[in-house]
Amino acid sequence: MRCCACLSQQQTLQCSPSKMAAEEESNSRAPCLNFSSPGPLGNAQPSNNAHSSPATNEGSAGATGGAPRTVGHSNPQPGPDRGGGTDVRVEHSPNRQHTTPQSAGQSATAARAPTVAGGAATNMTASSVESPNIPSSLPSSPASAAVLVYREPVYNWQATKNTVKERFAFLFNNEVLSDVHFLVGKGMGVQRIPAHRFALAVGSAVFDAMFNGGMATTSTEIELPDVEPAAFLALLKFLYSDEVQIGPETVMTTLYTAKKYAVPALEAHCVEFLKKNLRADNAFMLLTQARLFDEPQLASLCLENIDKNTVDALAAEGFTDIDLDTLVAVLERDTLGVREVRLFGAAVRWAEAETQRQQYQSTPENKRKVLGKALVLIRFPLMTIEEFAAGPAQSGILSDQEVVSLFLHFTVNPKPHVEFIDRPRCCLRGKECSITRFGQVESRWGYSGTSDCIRFSVNRRIFVVGFGLYGSIHGPTDYQVNIQVIHTDSNTVLGQNDTGFSCDGSSNTFRVMFKEPVEILPSVNYIACATLKGPDSHYGTKGMRKVTHEAPATGTKTCFTFCYAAGNNNGTSVEDGQIPEVIFYT
Repeated sequence: MRCCACLSQQQTLQCSPSKMAAEEESNSRAPCLNFSSPGPLGNAQPSNNAHSSPATNEGSAGATGGAPRTVGHSNPQPGPDRGGGTDVRVEHSPNRQHTTPQSAGQSATAARAPTVAGGAATNMTASSVESPNIPSSLPSSPASAAVLVYREPVYNWQATKNTVKERFAFLFNNEVLSDVHFLVGKGMGVQRIPAHRFALAVGSAVFDAMFNGGMATTSTEIELPDVEPAAFLALLKFLYSDEVQIGPETVMTTLYTAKKYAVPALEAHCVEFLKKNLRADNAFMLLTQARLFDEPQLASLCLENIDKNTVDALAAEGFTDIDLDTLVAVLERDTLGVREVRLFGAAVRWAEAETQRQQYQSTPENKRKVLGKALVLIRFPLMTIEEFAAGPAQSGILSDQEVVSLFLHFTVNPKPHVEFIDRPRCCLRGKECSITRFGQVESRWGYSGTSDCIRFSVNRRIFVVGFGLYGSIHGPTDYQVNIQVIHTDSNTVLGQNDTGFSCDGSSNTFRVMFKEPVEILPSVNYIACATLKGPDSHYGTKGMRKVTHEAPATGTKTCFTFCYAAGNNNGTSVEDGQIPEVIFYT
């Protein structure tokens, strides 16, 4: 009887039955692999490590059918934690057949191992000659022999892992013991990811139903075209090891995947990550995603951020990408910190982007069409007549009847009904603050129809809600007054109110408030203006050019700088005059 043992390259020995039995008992050399008939290439993808999957087959020499059973033995040896194993080099020639008899009860280890064929590494399973995982790309030319590098599996890897967590973490994205594969993604980006049904079912009710429920799948390959591979790997990493791997690029897709497979702990990590990275320039984008994924807590935080930083949020690129329902949800809020004319301008920008998405021409009619119910949520009555005339009235988005009714609302009393909300947006937060710019009060300041004005700027964004004014030196008196805040460079009236106040004859200041808060931006010059009708009043002296207010709770400082306003100011200046007090919120 003739057998082949790999003692040296292409060496054939005559073996007696007794010698062959002795060789079977010896574990000193690795058996040869028989590739008598190449089969198709196996579809197993390389794992992230060099560990292979041991599979035990019971068999004996002289199997039925008379053909010798060829197995890929491995000499089990402990290897390194990852990438370990023993290499066995095998010569293969079409003119020779290497066979190794197998003793009764001997275990044959079938292992997937990297194969070098034509310079490229592929996966294969060393098993019987009928195995479908033998590469068909092995060379079969009689003139040359292929060299196969067979890497043995890491033996006893479990002993190197001290905890259950370490052992399960080792199995993450690993072919070892895997019993299911997921084809994740679509198109050219599909990845084949190994997994373990038990580990997935333990961590997810959805996977449990998928593998163990009444309609459990029996397929060993499951397609997930709607899931991103990176997000799915992040989910598996969490299920196998409790480790969280998310970043700005993957957090939303990971959140979607965690929701899809009902893993609330990973959902919470994603939401917490988004909270920490929430800014004005991404608030609208995250708000859209939070509404899409039904995350009310995240949506609420986004809306609060938009309230506090409305101007910056509206200026961000992501604003024009939101859907109509999100736009409506924002415009409904009473807490936006922005003037209505800016809100209208932002809505027009969104409408221009939406007409392009819907492949409409960017005409006023189509802008109104895409704005739909959002248009009536813009509070045109809160604008000044100058703001309305320069912007919305000329935009073409409003109908002629709407423009006329709004102009009448601005100019006549009693004011006619309009279809738009006239309730002020309450963008005020924290406690009311005020600063006084004079150090002393004196008597007799007269009025002849000329406005008292003072120019000012601040170091941080605030909302001015009113002024404190001096009253009569002749006892209790009523005054009529018009107050304004004017943007110095453009001469635009940002806020005004025709009203009145009553004084008691003391030297105290008396509050006169705007209908709505006036947004004041840092390092921009504004003019505070008050036109009084009434008897002579008190006035302030020993004025200060800079006045700083420090919030008691937070220590935040708001610094006002006052300057002389050009023109006839009825005598008011930095040193003395009217408008002693500015009332504001931060």
